[in-house]
Amino acid sequence: MTRRAERILILGGTGEASALARALAGRADLSVVLSLAGRTAAPKVEPVPTRVGGFGGAEGLALYLNAEGITGLVDATHPFAATISGNAARASARAGVPLLAIRRPAWSPVPGDLWTEVDTMGDAVVALGQRARRVFLTIGRQEAAAFSDAPQHAYLARTVEPIRAVLRVPHLTTIEARGPFDAAAEAALMREAGIDVLVSKNSGGGATYGKIAAARALGIPVIMVRRPPKLDVPSVPDAAAALRWLDAGDHAAPSTLRAV
Repeated sequence: MTRRAERILILGGTGEASALARALAGRADLSVVLSLAGRTAAPKVEPVPTRVGGFGGAEGLALYLNAEGITGLVDATHPFAATISGNAARASARAGVPLLAIRRPAWSPVPGDLWTEVDTMGDAVVALGQRARRVFLTIGRQEAAAFSDAPQHAYLARTVEPIRAVLRVPHLTTIEARGPFDAAAEAALMREAGIDVLVSKNSGGGATYGKIAAARALGIPVIMVRRPPKLDVPSVPDAAAALRWLDAGDHAAPSTLRAV
């Protein structure tokens, strides 16, 4: 027997979460709540009720799911939000609420790319080497402090939130901007700044791929931080597929959890 998802919680903070919220806004058959972690001071206004802040781990999220009568949970968090995704998987299993994750495909190197792939931000710092370089840092604010251990480099750091209090280096230029960014503009920026290495998370998707295409065109090497492993749950690659999952009303039971 199928179970119609009547009250949906979206764990958001990504373009996919916004797209799904827009698609579901105003639907009489679904009551939707979007949850944001609260790491961005001025998040984009969405057309559905929005809550900000954590739940208190997997146990707190499970309690919320049951208390609010949530019948479908969508994890549309960032590919690097492993802790939140893990909590969602465990809370889904505890509360008996079906879970779907939106996991956009990772980028893969193509001919012409000069990638060095690393597992952690600390590894990325080491990969920069000791020789002073001009670094385009595009890894967000949360883990930027790691590069304070390599003050010999000149950094151009682009983030949504201010970063100077976090990244303490003598040669730092900051840009506060939110994507998408196209390849031509990214190439112009890198040429003007004299960038000789790009540091990026493998976030996937099209919104920030322009920097990867620009680095390829300019022959600039990329230090690419791999995604952290996540628990194996039912997943789709985009918001359109998540919408089909909700419309079908045929939600898979919470899966056996294993890392992928």
